[in-house]
Amino acid sequence: MICLVTDSNSQLSVALQQQYGVLVVPMTVVVDGVAHLEGVDLDLAGITAALERGAAVGSSTPSPGQVLAAYERAADEGATQVLSIHAGGDISGVANTARLAASMARVPVEVIDTGSASFPVALCVWAAGEVLAAGGDVLAAADAARRTAQSMGNVFVVGTLALAVGGGRLAQTAADLAIPVLALVQGGMTPVGRVGDVDGAVKALVGYVREQSAGVRLRIGVGHLGAATLADALEGGLREACDVEQLVRYDMGPSVAVHVGLGTVGCVFHPA
Repeated sequence: MICLVTDSNSQLSVALQQQYGVLVVPMTVVVDGVAHLEGVDLDLAGITAALERGAAVGSSTPSPGQVLAAYERAADEGATQVLSIHAGGDISGVANTARLAASMARVPVEVIDTGSASFPVALCVWAAGEVLAAGGDVLAAADAARRTAQSMGNVFVVGTLALAVGGGRLAQTAADLAIPVLALVQGGMTPVGRVGDVDGAVKALVGYVREQSAGVRLRIGVGHLGAATLADALEGGLREACDVEQLVRYDMGPSVAVHVGLGTVGCVFHPA
């Protein structure tokens, strides 16, 4: 049996966790100096309340012991191999932590560094899960995850520029733009446009996806943090302007929220 493992920064839905039997290692999220485990004792409502009151927030990767515990649980439940899929090394240390834990695991572990973060990681897990569900082996599933990672695009606007700048992912010059439209590229937030208001932001996000996809049929994830109306508008625009095979919605959880802030909206996409 092959078990999939990821970390909570992937924002993998409970439905997908259950469908493919994925074990999720929680990220640590710090609020006003107090450490919490994402999805265990800090959820979306909790981080939203913290951001609304202006709390000092941050995140850190799981320890090797926490990741190893997931591998040991997989083995206890009958797994003979583990495929562990995580955020990129340029963004988070979790992939390197997973490699260290893999060296101590009692079953073989293949670690995938997706080069991305948040829901793009979930899409890689999803792709691997589909292959395993169809009877594929660990090599085929790993290849599916890597192909998905390489073919993926993303675009978004952040709600709190100060968090993005403070976290080192957005240069101050980009933050000086009116409302920067951003893409996560090699661990950094890269400006791909600028707009003057939220209506312009939605149009710019849709236009970027349409331009990048060049008529290819897409699988899309639309996410937001306290910006449901904008996310609705983005979903509608994407369905109208792009060739959409499947579109799913997701909430940006605590380990993403601490880097972007309330009001963030965006999407990730890849060829179906």
